[in-house]
Amino acid sequence: MSSIVIACVPVHGHVMPLLAVAKYLVERGDRVRFLTGSRFAEAVRATGAEHLPLPEEADFDDREVVHETFPERAELKGAKAIAFDLEHLFVRPGRAQYDAVMAAHQQAPADVLLVETAFVGGAFLLGGRLGARPPLVVAGVIPLPIASRDTAPYGMGLLPLRGPLGRLRNRLLSTVAARTVFPRAERVAERINRDLHGVRLSFPVMDWARHAEAIVQFTVPEFEYPRSDAPPTLHFAGPITGTGLRTPLPPWWDDLDGTRPVVHVTQGTIANRDYRQIIAPTLTALADEDLLVVVATGGRPLDTLPRLPANARAAEYLPYDELLPKTDVYVTNAGYGGVQYALRHGVPIVASGGQEDKPEVGARIAWSGVGRRLKAVSPKPKALRAAVRAVLRDDRYRRASRAMADRIAAAGGFADLAAIVDGLAADSTASEADPDRTSTHA
Repeated sequence: MSSIVIACVPVHGHVMPLLAVAKYLVERGDRVRFLTGSRFAEAVRATGAEHLPLPEEADFDDREVVHETFPERAELKGAKAIAFDLEHLFVRPGRAQYDAVMAAHQQAPADVLLVETAFVGGAFLLGGRLGARPPLVVAGVIPLPIASRDTAPYGMGLLPLRGPLGRLRNRLLSTVAARTVFPRAERVAERINRDLHGVRLSFPVMDWARHAEAIVQFTVPEFEYPRSDAPPTLHFAGPITGTGLRTPLPPWWDDLDGTRPVVHVTQGTIANRDYRQIIAPTLTALADEDLLVVVATGGRPLDTLPRLPANARAAEYLPYDELLPKTDVYVTNAGYGGVQYALRHGVPIVASGGQEDKPEVGARIAWSGVGRRLKAVSPKPKALRAAVRAVLRDDRYRRASRAMADRIAAAGGFADLAAIVDGLAADSTASEADPDRTSTHA
């Protein structure tokens, strides 16, 4: 039995896949402590893991972060929004995250620390000596953010451009981003690292995952940009999710009888306050089409929806393992987890733009050929109608998504992740027995 600490920012889409990981590890006999926000305490305990609350200065409610915690964030877009989030949501809480992890490790040594990419406290932990800190496995619950000469800076949503011209573009954009987008966050990160370790952070904070003992990306290589300079510690396990939500079938379920194409549209469970983002324009766009539009509100009451056209059905939640095999197109605001779930079932995608990691998710949908992306946060109905029609009529999207589903089915999933965790846990135990094997992170 290993002692494992899982650490995660209190963001729904980041916590959910790690709850599935916690349940898997607990069921095989590991001791699992899960450090995350207080609102997820009950969900953590339901997996059998112990909940460790994040310190107050690192905890927030992601449902309210834009509207209440940081109301100034609502007006920001593009690079300014990325810079704000990096500094205030991820880097500044990093010191408190670091302190919480080290307190847990000192109370009962962890063999492995499993963190997700946005848990920047991991960057500061890397300044410590192995043994004094546990080895780090980074769980890739968002598109891979590590820098590369083969990709544009993270957050821009730009497709890879091959050859010398592409690398020149990437180098120039990286220089611009370093000077305009990331400086404030980098200064905060440097100050925290100096306070902790007496030296500046030796790598860009956005690239910190590259320096962990392992990265396990929760997708397959076919959905991630190839990087000729990727670290050898990068692994792909395929999507890591639990079983779909168990919820009663809605009374209209028999309408999904295969006589008409089914288009499922959702804004997930967090970015679902404003239906004008993707649900309302989809309902308008497809109102006169010979198909069935199925809406999931992500828990919001159905009476908050706009008036449904005759060809639309709605529910607060839907059982995806039953719905997606009946679905012909998945329309989404590009949440990473939902996209992976659709691809697991071979469903082609139409994605809108957005903030956070969503431009990167949409870009990978377009790059991999599994669907269409619309760059607007709130696409026009005309654009949505054209995109849905294209995906329904052009079989290449269905073929690409089914090929992705086959690749996902062949991925190792939990077993691959567990093998990496176990290997590092064994090394950690050996290092404790032989202190000469430990080293300071470079």
